[in-house]
Amino acid sequence: MTALVSSALVPDLLDPEEGTPRGRRGVRAGLARLRAVPPTVLLSFLVLLVVIAWSVAPSLFTSFNPVAGDTSEKLQAPSAAHWFGTDNLGRDLLARVIYGTESSVASALVAVVIAVVVGGVIGLVAGFFGGWLDATLARIVDVLLAIPSFLLAVVVVSSLGFDTINAAIATGISAVAVFARVMRAETLKVRQAVYVESSVLQGGSRWHILLAHVLPNASRSVIALSVLQFGMSILIIAGLAFLGYGDPPPASDWGLLVSAGKDYMVSSPWLVYAPALVIVAVVLSVNRISRWIRKVG
Repeated sequence: MTALVSSALVPDLLDPEEGTPRGRRGVRAGLARLRAVPPTVLLSFLVLLVVIAWSVAPSLFTSFNPVAGDTSEKLQAPSAAHWFGTDNLGRDLLARVIYGTESSVASALVAVVIAVVVGGVIGLVAGFFGGWLDATLARIVDVLLAIPSFLLAVVVVSSLGFDTINAAIATGISAVAVFARVMRAETLKVRQAVYVESSVLQGGSRWHILLAHVLPNASRSVIALSVLQFGMSILIIAGLAFLGYGDPPPASDWGLLVSAGKDYMVSSPWLVYAPALVIVAVVLSVNRISRWIRKVG
């Protein structure tokens, strides 16, 4: 009798099937979902968290000045004192990589935002309204797709001027066509869905259907693509900085560090390998997360 009364007084605290506390069951469910995530995805998230922390608070990860150096310690190999070694001016290379993260990551984010917004709007409008508008926008997208993205970025940044933000804008413009094509395809598919036809029959306006039904459902594939484009933008911006289309020295963009170290490739290969490995690790992590999001989505 006591057990029946107790269970009646606290019915919400116990699981009806197992008799275990609901809070504990929720924790177990959360741990189960966490164990379901592949280890490579967890490692990729860890890499991105480290990179984000570098860009937000670089001074917490190094005590060295990224600009000033000690010439008596120039071109030192990686050691306990200098994990990535030092450059030709005695500057700690790890400090320069860490302080260059903010510029590289922020530029890639700007490029992704430009590509998602501009390309998404073009694809959404073309796929939803159709007709001559779709035909016109589709031809513009085809022209952009015919031009290699890196070459288009070089042309745009040459017109805007040599600066990191201009390199980000150029990278974003070069990716507009890809997002427009994906958004248009998803919009055409969603536009024929049953719930969209039901909304039309109920008297919903075209703008209401576009914003309330088509846009949220058509943008799912764009999320995974935007994550993938973030890694691609890092590569393109690093390539532009390597060619001298970014900020000039003493800036420490990742591509600029690789460019500065290529002159010492034989005697001090760490000047190229260290920043290049950081770029590779970040891009591979972003690509792995993008594939995982596409799979679970």
